[in-house]
Amino acid sequence: MDDRIRDHLNQFNLDLRISNNGRFMDQKVTPDVLSFMSDCICNYIAGDINEEFTVYDIWNSSYFGKNVQLIFSKPSVENETVTHEYDKFIAQPIKTLEYAGILIAVDIHRRPIHYKVQNLEFLQYIALKEIYALNFLHLYLGKVLKDSGFIEHINRFISDCNSRNMDESKFQDLKSTYQRFIIGNTLINTKVEVNRIFTKVLNVFSALHNVQGTIKGRLSDRPIYYRDLMYNRINFRDLEKDKGVSRQEASIRIIPDETMAYNQYVESKAIRIIREKYKQSEAKDDLAMGAADHVHHIFPSHEFPRIVHYLENLIKLTAGQHLSRAHPNGNTRIISRDYQLVCLMGKSRSIQHSLSRGEFLYSKPSFIYVIIYGLKMGSGSPFTPNMNFEQIRSQLQTEYKKL
Repeated sequence: MDDRIRDHLNQFNLDLRISNNGRFMDQKVTPDVLSFMSDCICNYIAGDINEEFTVYDIWNSSYFGKNVQLIFSKPSVENETVTHEYDKFIAQPIKTLEYAGILIAVDIHRRPIHYKVQNLEFLQYIALKEIYALNFLHLYLGKVLKDSGFIEHINRFISDCNSRNMDESKFQDLKSTYQRFIIGNTLINTKVEVNRIFTKVLNVFSALHNVQGTIKGRLSDRPIYYRDLMYNRINFRDLEKDKGVSRQEASIRIIPDETMAYNQYVESKAIRIIREKYKQSEAKDDLAMGAADHVHHIFPSHEFPRIVHYLENLIKLTAGQHLSRAHPNGNTRIISRDYQLVCLMGKSRSIQHSLSRGEFLYSKPSFIYVIIYGLKMGSGSPFTPNMNFEQIRSQLQTEYKKL
């Protein structure tokens, strides 16, 4: 996928000295927010790349409104006190996706600006996982800074960190160089604004190279971790809180169980992906004919919550297959072991076919993990990453004979 992303980006000259576009990256463009906003756009257009949308279309969609509150613990989108924050939260990732050639502005003179999806595959890739969004940002920012003649400064910083030759003075020199470059070549004209974006840019490279970055405007005393890149979930403006009540105390009132909410979100997103991808059943038997409109957890969600959102654990079935074979007598609390094997065999073929086509939805290691976890195997599992799919299917048959 990396090579395909590079090929896509190489179609464009992203030199900031030519475009003068200071909004190629912004404060709200973090891996989790970029992934979430890409997912919201995918949900809104429902696969139709001719569907136009605006920031306000996404803002007013029920999918965005429900999930932004659950995942990021934000107040209602209808709350007028956070209007400016929501505008940036949506618009800034859209601007990044536009500069990267994933979205295109239909008419820049039309207000509000209407967008269309120019590359649905990469939008779906970014939407699928936060780590994919980080990978895209790394490749994208590398291309922007290379075209702009600035990447050597980043490379030197990484090299100095690796050789333990980086200090606060050198870091501040890099920061000042970046300030002069952005203010001199884009419409951004204040150091404060440049510094906010500088953190988001530098720390992407730092996290991927496992080196120091910047925290609170200074050189960090440790490597930047993946979690450091995520959006600060408590930086929205306060609701109309009582005087004397701290921001933290006030925010607790609107924060749900984030882990449960996030799990529900990623599970529903995964189910939607499988529902949209397959029109026919993935399990081939005498009930496979007709519309396949059921998505089934091969290993049930109530028993195996850790893999509820794994695409490798979800399979498209017909109603008959789901309610008479997978769940005998339609009891969704019961799983047929025999049909579980049928589903795993069918899913293995779907995954093998998808990978052979160069798609990014699945991974063989994830499928093996689903099997090991679902069959409650320990470290002595016979399933290994170097197995091919024929070997996996053969081993599955062997294991289910033991059950």
